[in-house]
Amino acid sequence: MEHSHTHAPDTASGVGATPRPLAGVRVLDLSRVLAGPWAGQMLADYGADVLKVERPGAGDDTRTWGPPWWGEGEQRVAAYFVCANRGKRSVAIDIASPEGIEQVQALARDADVLIENYKVGQLAKYGLDAASLRAINPRLIYCSITGYGQNGPLSHKAGYDFAIQAEAGLMSVTGDKGAEPQKVGVAVTDLMTGVYATTAILAALYERQQTGRGRTIDAALFDVQVAMLANQGSNQLIGHTTPTRMGNAHPNIVPYQVFPTRDGHMVLAVGNDGQFARFCEAVGQPTVSSDLRYSTNPARVANRQSLVPMITEWALQRDTAEWVSLLDQSAVPCSPILDITQVMAHPHVAARGMKLESSDASVPPMLANPMLMDGVRPTADLPPPELGADKPVWKTK
Repeated sequence: MEHSHTHAPDTASGVGATPRPLAGVRVLDLSRVLAGPWAGQMLADYGADVLKVERPGAGDDTRTWGPPWWGEGEQRVAAYFVCANRGKRSVAIDIASPEGIEQVQALARDADVLIENYKVGQLAKYGLDAASLRAINPRLIYCSITGYGQNGPLSHKAGYDFAIQAEAGLMSVTGDKGAEPQKVGVAVTDLMTGVYATTAILAALYERQQTGRGRTIDAALFDVQVAMLANQGSNQLIGHTTPTRMGNAHPNIVPYQVFPTRDGHMVLAVGNDGQFARFCEAVGQPTVSSDLRYSTNPARVANRQSLVPMITEWALQRDTAEWVSLLDQSAVPCSPILDITQVMAHPHVAARGMKLESSDASVPPMLANPMLMDGVRPTADLPPPELGADKPVWKTK
């Protein structure tokens, strides 16, 4: 399918030409699995020419992470691979061979960006490390994505999202109180590392317009996860207490959690005192919001133990859909808890153009880039590539 994959997904995201703010930018993607490929896919969506370098015969590990599969026979590829490799061309190169090293060096000479996620020091053996390649191309922005960064006591370790959700604190605040710590249902540390890496790459591209020089970017999953502790990290640094697992409750806001309804569950996310007053009014309990124990958020946090059972009792009196409708009219944040099949069938997903579906049967359905530029989603015009489907040459600028 070398160039049956040149069909753009049909999008319903608005009018006007697809945004290509990175047209002419060349990205050499030596990464695999999720964090690096996610960054490469984002750059491809923004219009960059992304060449994905893969191991001959095997390719990116995620090609075989099925079922489910897209395609048939030898051409089949796991749905996992599809999620992170839109917009790329694939070249099969053995970087451990002299010929392969020469090919990557030649591509790097004319590249703007290189993304890799090999273990620390591994690419130096082949002369493909940042120092070697920036010596032959000083304009190169070289982004290394690793588990723990290029230095420090853990830098030798391989980086797995699950392990880092554990070691960098996320699992300690995820899950029910007193129960087993939980990871998040998608690899959020990988995904956020890909997003952070992309922002650093874009900042470096902007700076290079003035300086003419590239940058070496050290992106570590561990560092990203520590940064992602956000308010929980700040709570510890300033409050000097250790945040704990609270299930779906919030350490700083009440009521902000899951409540049982007559037919299931809902999320009630009251973010300020005005919303709480409107909530009590809608429920027919206006005196509760004027009670000094509950009238302000700090008071509600202090009196969580008496307020939450009261709200639970109210919540059980209506079905989830009734609550969503009633509280929406009162501008009180409340949501049903949908499964992923329900999300994919949601009218808002359709209205926002978040599913990419093509009339070309060779193009898999995909989730769109979540940004809109002048009302149009930046979407790469190539679906995920077949392994080694392309030649190791850049498109002309």
